[in-house]
Amino acid sequence: MSFWSRWFAGAPPAASPPHAPSPRAAIHEAGGGLVITSAAELDAALRAGAASGSGMAVTPDSAMRVAAVYACVRIISGAVATLPLHIKRRIDARTREDASDAPIWQLLRRRPNRWQTPSQFRRMLQAHLLLRGNAYAMIVRSRDQVQELIPLHPDRVEVTQSDDLMLSFLYTRTDGHRVRLAQQEVLHLVGLTLDGVRGVSAIAYARETIGLALAMEDHGATTFRNGARVSGVLKHPQKLGPEAVANLKAGLDAFRAGGEQDGKNLILEEGMEYDRIAMTAEDAQWIESRKFSRTDIAMFFGVPPHMIGDTEKSTSWGTGIEQQSIGFVAYTLEDHLTMWEEAIDRDLIGADDKLYARFNRAALVKGDIKARWEAYVKGLQWGVYSPNEIRALEDQNPRDGGDVYYPPPNMTADSEGPEDGPSAPTPGPSQTTERDTDEPA
Repeated sequence: MSFWSRWFAGAPPAASPPHAPSPRAAIHEAGGGLVITSAAELDAALRAGAASGSGMAVTPDSAMRVAAVYACVRIISGAVATLPLHIKRRIDARTREDASDAPIWQLLRRRPNRWQTPSQFRRMLQAHLLLRGNAYAMIVRSRDQVQELIPLHPDRVEVTQSDDLMLSFLYTRTDGHRVRLAQQEVLHLVGLTLDGVRGVSAIAYARETIGLALAMEDHGATTFRNGARVSGVLKHPQKLGPEAVANLKAGLDAFRAGGEQDGKNLILEEGMEYDRIAMTAEDAQWIESRKFSRTDIAMFFGVPPHMIGDTEKSTSWGTGIEQQSIGFVAYTLEDHLTMWEEAIDRDLIGADDKLYARFNRAALVKGDIKARWEAYVKGLQWGVYSPNEIRALEDQNPRDGGDVYYPPPNMTADSEGPEDGPSAPTPGPSQTTERDTDEPA
């Protein structure tokens, strides 16, 4: 409990037996109200009741029922999960090689724990990060070697920073027991943060937008359940008895149910009249409102609208959909990839300054064979790649004489010009060197 919490809340509450904390456990009552001292306490207070102005309670689980939220989480977490993750070793100031003999290589590329594949593990932690702002995995070590990474649910983890600036993590197990973990025992992924310790959740800040989307979906489901007709009033020139009212109500319910009568005319008898007392969904621009909420949600996650199915404004970023996709890689996905690389270097590799983690960004164009082979040809022509390096990127075996680097055109002393054809290949180093582009797999 902070100083100001103790000051305003009076004596601290009596200790309670270990159990999973409730949403309001960390919120201190004072004077009949609530004293909120952190973003986590604010998020817990909002989750405890109607969390949005629309009246819809918005949590990470309920938010995933919104198609735009699900699509954004699926796209970003899927990209992080499927990109090849390499562990590299620095040989000298310029030369790098794959550190396939390092234990951390097997952990991140083969088996992070006893039941998950590497892609499952990364996809799960990335989804935790997007929905809750933080992702945690307990590091199991044996003889200073990392053996397993056990994912921890963010809702069961409390992170604090002590006076010496070290972090500690309090994890509540499913049986209610609490376990204190030191900083070196946890892989901690943090996205956007305001205090340098805890990440902020996009769901907390997009709560009103997501709540509006949930409310509109609920309205649409109710409308179609009632035959896509809004409320109205029936006027009868005389007074109806109880039996007539029941028969009329049963007939109207049968007419509207299931939508089978949609578009057909309602036949009224005995001089009855029908007056509409509410606007139709089209008059209220319900469909347009759904489009706006979908675009806003995509903006919160940094995903171009066309990637979640909204292609109406495909030229709003750059010159078209292609530029939007490039912007997604440069401004959204790169942020997450860098976060993973730096967290692995800090929490898993540690003091070994010769090892480092690196995603192979070139795999992002693996589905575009034209762009991929154009890049290979240019890399081969300008001496960036050897033929065997390109074959390795395509998961093919090396060929004899393929470990050579061709000199760039007109860049060698014995070159006679482009009209004489390409210069003869010259042998190159067998190891890769650090370049502006990513190292080959």
